[in-house]
Amino acid sequence: MRILLSNDDGYLAPGLVALAEALSTLADVVVVAPERDRSAASNSLTLARPIRAEKMNNGYIRVDGTPTDCVHLAITGLLDDEPEMVVAGINAGANLGDDVLYSGTVAAATEGRFLGLPAVAISMNSHSPNHFQTGARVALEMVTRLCKAPLSPDVILNVNVPDLPYEALKGYCSTRLGNRHKAEPVIKDSDPRGNTIYWVGPPGAEQDAGPGTDFYAVREGYVSVTPLQVDLTRHSLLQPLDEWLQA
Repeated sequence: MRILLSNDDGYLAPGLVALAEALSTLADVVVVAPERDRSAASNSLTLARPIRAEKMNNGYIRVDGTPTDCVHLAITGLLDDEPEMVVAGINAGANLGDDVLYSGTVAAATEGRFLGLPAVAISMNSHSPNHFQTGARVALEMVTRLCKAPLSPDVILNVNVPDLPYEALKGYCSTRLGNRHKAEPVIKDSDPRGNTIYWVGPPGAEQDAGPGTDFYAVREGYVSVTPLQVDLTRHSLLQPLDEWLQA
């Protein structure tokens, strides 16, 4: 099997290295990742300039673009052999609830799914993880399960792992996305020349984070596994919307 790995923390990120080492025991892995941290790049593609890719001494390919650029390039012409699965991560920081809309890690997996491949996003519930090896072992288990028992072809698995030793995990939970309160206000500042600048404020606190949500599972020590879909249509409102439009 051939697995494409990418991330949004950059090709030198320790989480990516741990992921590559773990999955290389199961399959041939190829790493195509951004040359620098592109966190919160979401599903953006670079269209106004050419994209450059360079193979590094460790065999990884670094790309001067977004996580979506990396996966798109890899599958549509950069690689000689097309991969059979995309795994993104291991992200330093959780991707829970509303975070998936902004996450470059989830976006890398989504692009793999867009292009017809099974896809998994793996994140640690800490911005400074001490237990990347736990995330790597979880990733290996998830990929092994997918190989033995594939899921629906329209599913993206969003996996969030508590930053704990593997033995301290309570198990796996299937979860839905929770959500946060609205983001904190932007932070107004000035640069050395006196020009006004703004920093995006922190994300909002947990709002819908009770039992059944990804927030709750990770907080309780479980690996949260949320099935995501690309179709954002709210199908239950199609008929009411049609009636509203006709009226």
